[in-house]
Amino acid sequence: ANVDNVVRCMRSGALDYLQKPVEDAHRVRNSVRRAIERRRLLDRTQQLERALADQEVAPLLIGQSEAMRGVVRTLESLRQNESTVLVRGESGTGKELVAAALHLNSPRSGGAFVPVDCGALPESIIDSELFGHEKGAFTGAVGARGLFRMAEGGTLFLDEIGELPSTTQARLLRALQEREVRPVGSARSVPVDLRIVAATHRDLAAMVRDGTFRQDLYFRLDVVQIELPPLRDRREDIPLLADHFRRKHRRPGGRLLGFEADALDPLLAHDWPGNVRELENAIESAIALCTREQLCAADFALGNERAARRSVLPPDLPLSLAAYERCVIERALAESSGDATRAAAKLGIGRSTFYRKLAKHGLSGRAVAAGGVQASAGGRAAIR
Repeated sequence: ANVDNVVRCMRSGALDYLQKPVEDAHRVRNSVRRAIERRRLLDRTQQLERALADQEVAPLLIGQSEAMRGVVRTLESLRQNESTVLVRGESGTGKELVAAALHLNSPRSGGAFVPVDCGALPESIIDSELFGHEKGAFTGAVGARGLFRMAEGGTLFLDEIGELPSTTQARLLRALQEREVRPVGSARSVPVDLRIVAATHRDLAAMVRDGTFRQDLYFRLDVVQIELPPLRDRREDIPLLADHFRRKHRRPGGRLLGFEADALDPLLAHDWPGNVRELENAIESAIALCTREQLCAADFALGNERAARRSVLPPDLPLSLAAYERCVIERALAESSGDATRAAAKLGIGRSTFYRKLAKHGLSGRAVAAGGVQASAGGRAAIR
C-alpha cells in the first residue's frame, strides 16, 4: 500500500483500492456494491443509446412498405460511413429528407447540414455561391465563404445536381477529388472537409451518354446510390403518411380526430404524380376547409377532379342556396350510386340529416343514381 500504487490503479480504471489485509468487511461490501451498480448503469446507458440509435436511423422517413424498409436498411448500413451518396427519385419523393437522415446518423451529425438547389441558382453566380469569392472579384463583391466552406465538418446536399452547367461540373469534380475549393477571384485553393450527398430526378447515366453530364463526375458522385420509390409504388404507406400530415397541419386548438371510414379511398386510388409532396398539400388543403371533427372523402379534390368540381354546377343555376344545395345532393347521390349513407359521408353530414334534405327537395336516391335528374332551362332539376 503506497500512493504510487493507488495512483497507478486509479489511472488504469480501478473504481476503488483496498489495502491488504482487508479487515473491514463493510467497506468491501460497499465497494463491491458500488462497482455492481456502476456496471449496471453503464449497461443500461448502452442499451438506451442503442435503442435510441435504432429509432434515429431514419427519423424523418415514414413508411412500412418493403421499398421503404430497403431504404432504411441502406441508411443503417451507412451509419458510420462518409462515402458520397447519390439519391435518385421523382420530384416530391423526399430526397432531401433522406439526405438529412444520412447526415443525422453519420459521424458528421455535429456539423452543419447545408442544402442547396442547384437548379435554382443562376448560372452567372453559381460558382460564387458554391465556392465563394474574394472581395473585389467582381463588381460589388464583398467576399463570401461559399456553401462548401459553410458545410465544413458537416454535409453539403446538392439537390438537382443534373442541372449544373458543364463549367461548374468541372470545378465540382476538382473539389471532390482534391478536397479543396478555389474561391472566385482567388489565386489559391482552400481545403475543405465535408461530405457530399447529391440528388436528382433525372437519369444521369443517360445524360452521360448524351454528353450533357461529365462521366468522371458521375462516377465520383455515384459511390453509393439510393433509389426512392414513387408514392404510387408504395400505396400501403399512404395511410401512415396521411395521418402524419393530419397531425402536422391540424389547426392549433382545433379538434381533428382522424379520418372517416371511406376518407382514404380517393387517396389510395390516386396516382400521385407529385408524390409525397402532393399528398401533404392535399391533406393540408382538406384540413383548411374542413369544419368537422373528421376528414371524409368529399374533402379531397385530386388531379383533374379539381377542375371537375369547379364546373359541377350548371351555369344557369338560379342564385338560390336551395338550388345549389339540391345540385350538390344530386351529385353526391350520383357518385355514390344512390347509396344515401355514402352520399351523406361525402357531404360530411349525418344520414338522418341527409334524408331530411332529400325529402325537402323531393329527391329519390335511386332515381338520381339511375340518371333520372336533368337540369331544365330555368336551372331547376326534375325527376323523370
